[in-house]
Amino acid sequence: MEHSIQVGCSFLIAMYTEKGSEKMNEIFEKRKKMIYDFICDEFYVPMKIKEFAILLQVPKEERGELKKILDSLEAEGKIRVSKKGKYVKGEAKSLVGTYQAHQRGFGFVTVEGEDEDIFISEDDINGAFHGDSVEVVIKATPEGKRREGKITKILSHGTTQLVGYFQRNKNFGFVIPDNAKFLQDVFVPLERSKGAVTGHKVVVELTSYGKSGKKPEGKVVEIIGHINEPGTDIMSIVKDFDLPVDFPEKVMNQAERVGDKIIPADMAGRMDIRDWDMVTIDGEDAKDLDDAISIRREGNNYLLGVHIADVANYVQEKSALDREAYKRGTSVYLADRVIPMLPHALSNGICSLNEGEDRLALSCIMTITPKGEVIDHKIAETVICVNRRMSYTSVKKILEDNDEQEIEKYKEFCPMFKLMEELAGILREKRKKRGSIDFDFPETKMVLDENGKPLELKPYDRNVATKIIEDFMLIANETVAEDYFWQEIPFVYRTHETPDEEKIKKLAIFINNFGHSLHIANNEVRPKEVQKLLTKVEGTPEEMLISRLALRSMKQAKYTPDNTGHFGLAAPYYCHFTSPIRRYPDLQIHRIIKENIRGRMNANRREHYEGILTEVAKHSSEMERRAEEAERETVKLKKAEYMESRIGETFEGVISSITKWGMYVELSNTIEGLVHVTNMYDDHYNYYEERYEMVGEHTNKVYKLGQTVNVRVLDVDKLQRTIDFELAEGE
Repeated sequence: MEHSIQVGCSFLIAMYTEKGSEKMNEIFEKRKKMIYDFICDEFYVPMKIKEFAILLQVPKEERGELKKILDSLEAEGKIRVSKKGKYVKGEAKSLVGTYQAHQRGFGFVTVEGEDEDIFISEDDINGAFHGDSVEVVIKATPEGKRREGKITKILSHGTTQLVGYFQRNKNFGFVIPDNAKFLQDVFVPLERSKGAVTGHKVVVELTSYGKSGKKPEGKVVEIIGHINEPGTDIMSIVKDFDLPVDFPEKVMNQAERVGDKIIPADMAGRMDIRDWDMVTIDGEDAKDLDDAISIRREGNNYLLGVHIADVANYVQEKSALDREAYKRGTSVYLADRVIPMLPHALSNGICSLNEGEDRLALSCIMTITPKGEVIDHKIAETVICVNRRMSYTSVKKILEDNDEQEIEKYKEFCPMFKLMEELAGILREKRKKRGSIDFDFPETKMVLDENGKPLELKPYDRNVATKIIEDFMLIANETVAEDYFWQEIPFVYRTHETPDEEKIKKLAIFINNFGHSLHIANNEVRPKEVQKLLTKVEGTPEEMLISRLALRSMKQAKYTPDNTGHFGLAAPYYCHFTSPIRRYPDLQIHRIIKENIRGRMNANRREHYEGILTEVAKHSSEMERRAEEAERETVKLKKAEYMESRIGETFEGVISSITKWGMYVELSNTIEGLVHVTNMYDDHYNYYEERYEMVGEHTNKVYKLGQTVNVRVLDVDKLQRTIDFELAEGE
């Protein structure tokens, strides 16, 4: 105790004798060391800040200084605050991760190799930008709650350029970022504005990230176009996600050198099945046709052939084409355009399985029993010739609508389509029995005019024809993955891990409110249990709600060199084999398969693939995420644009989620908007942690997830891609 009093007196003397000194930073650090030494002392007893101030005889007007010192030590991880608010010597180690900002000010740090991310409050961001590599220390977190942390250091900036709306003032300009995760405007001196005017969408390069209340600064490096010009909106998203648009000259030259016809030398050593009846079934506007189907009976069994364009024959490993395809990782499908992984000369030309043209393929030919068991298969390099290019619409008309005109037009192929429907139904039922989960959420189909303006938005039609192709692609992917797993050859699998235990427990608690249950054995849920739940809620008012929450409790599927199975499909083996024109992992495994078929998979080649596949899988997963986010933002943009001319109109919708700031309502055309708490007749709304209902304190009206409500379109922000609703009268 005597020691503590001596430290207290020293601290007090230091504060008064050094006050007014010019070396404020030096003083601050000296005080910090003094406090830290005090806490490290063996006689120190953990105490709150008020107790600190009393013991160290710190006057009230100086207590803010003491708080700054303690905060600084905590930020460095040298001390921490216990659950009871007492300061103790730091035990938390620093972690390194990537900061993911949220538009409402807080954020998360994801640490590689860890499933759970770390919540960062607005006060603990320490100037970090979305995408920055940061050092973070874990704060004291109550048991059972999400980990919370404080960013202590920015190691490197993940963002060097932003896309946004330029606004010019008399003496300067600034850019409002499109991405809501970047919370501050960027100051731009006029001499660095490249002549941009108010209304231009621009790319701004950051020259300063801003600190101590100062805004970030930057210079305009590209003017995308005026906000009112057609195409500027989508191109802004392209630039924001750094999607590569044009192919390098070297890549284009290489693509142009590939012929548009196959020659006899190409067919050498291949299985020639050009006399087999086969078709492609795609959307009417599809140009890159990379899968064809053949089917016939063989006794009581089915002989199903899934024939995939042999892209690897034209894209050699380490060529300019290959390097560019790897960099892109995937084709990106935006509202008014496609950014392809490969140049059109390949994707729409020699690699596209066009009707009546000889093509090279990699075929998975399976013998399947009436119970859906694959009892034999062959994976072979083939030469094929597609008899007919069919559309989903035509096949639906034949099988579902019994359209006489369509049946007459394709009468020679109708028995084949009937056989496809029969086998697809068997395969679907088999998957269902083993527990495969089918989240049947409607995607948005957009009809745009020539200027990219949305004329119509509606749910995408998932019909009998689309399901047939899904079923056949799934069985081919499973068959190929199982074959290569048991051969123990280096491979790229499509894996989907078991859901997080905590998320599943929360889902189980939530669905009890609706009278449903979820069986969890040994802290783990089986796919069959999730499937049973979705079957039970089918046709109920809460179907969409519970399906969404079940999906949110799942982990994201990804590419890995190790096979850990696919939870969602309840499949022990799964890969992506069927789309090498638009997905790099498919192209990668085609190469492996071809080398193996040709007997070239020796020890050196195994070692080569073992050395590259981890990075290939990781990069492909990252590029897939980027493409999905860009596609989502495009859809949000067009939805906002569509509703812009409908402000004041009333629609019926379903409450899809509830948050602290309001509830989201989804309309039948898939458009979702926010009813903000302040727009709910000025009621103060209670927020339940379960997030399944809101209650008006004055009206006592209860709003529940899954409930149907009428809403009026209140406002639309095209820049932020948001739609605001208000409850219509009577709600």
